[in-house]
Amino acid sequence: MKPDYKNWVPKGMVFGFCGGLAVVLAALVLVLSLMSAGAARTVLGIILGLGAIGLLCASAWSVAAYRAFSYDGPRKLSKQIVEGTADYIKLPGGGIGLDVGCGSGALTIACAKRNPNATMLGVDRWGKEYASFSKPLCEQNAAAEGVKNVSFQQGNAIKLDFADESFDAVTSNYVYHNISGQDKQALLRETLRVLKKGGTFAIHDLMSPARYGDMAAFADELRRAGYRRVELVPTDAGRFMSPSEAKWLALKGSTLLIGRK
Repeated sequence: MKPDYKNWVPKGMVFGFCGGLAVVLAALVLVLSLMSAGAARTVLGIILGLGAIGLLCASAWSVAAYRAFSYDGPRKLSKQIVEGTADYIKLPGGGIGLDVGCGSGALTIACAKRNPNATMLGVDRWGKEYASFSKPLCEQNAAAEGVKNVSFQQGNAIKLDFADESFDAVTSNYVYHNISGQDKQALLRETLRVLKKGGTFAIHDLMSPARYGDMAAFADELRRAGYRRVELVPTDAGRFMSPSEAKWLALKGSTLLIGRK
């Protein structure tokens, strides 16, 4: 059995854009062939033509992004990001790590594989926005990978149902930018709340100033609070992807926040 970590670009989005393009092009052909020349035909033709151009661009982007993120494609960007983030997690024997917003379980499982003498717990609310992700899917993927030191449960990044200092490591990948109406630095503090003294963290997201505010100041705040080796590692400038690739994939601002408590 092969794991199925899904694609970060939903297949339904690709089909939606491509299908919409086909419908608009068909309508444009009908307008141009059936309507007599005149102002109405011209205006409708321009509207449909502009719509077709927009949908063509969206379709081209979605297909290219789907190929880039595919675990089975040549680029395998998702796998590179997951594996690169997991490399920072070192758990003590008998320790336990937490992956917030585990989705299909990819990062949780990657961390568990690197730490066979410890365990990883993945939590996610598995909402309707990402209906293809689920707890059974995570468990199936773990079984497919032959990983047994991992478990999954329902949870919410806004308020984690764990006591302070419960975990030896905490991770997250491209989660918090999707949570609308929430202060992103507050979400980080909530995640770090459950990290034990001496524990490690590796949190990857789109940490642009527009979304996260001043992250350099936040890192300084963590250092003053006693956190060690706090680093902000840009991953859109060659680490995981080139600047141009990050720009066209809408991943500009991708950053790893790593360190120890």
